[in-house]
Amino acid sequence: MADERKVEVHKEKKSDSGLVGATLIKYTAYVIIFIGIIWFLINYILPMF
Repeated sequence: MADERKVEVHKEKKSDSGLVGATLIKYTAYVIIFIGIIWFLINYILPMF
C-alpha cells in the first residue's frame, strides 16, 4: 500500500520578447503623452492665471 509516485513538474518561463516589446512601446507612449499634457498645462494654461 505504499505506492510512491514521483511526478516531475516543469514550468516553462514565458519569454515572449514580442509581447514584452509591445508592452514597453505602449507604456512609453503613455509616458510621452502624459509629459506632453503636463508640458501643455505648464506652458499655456498656467500662465493665464
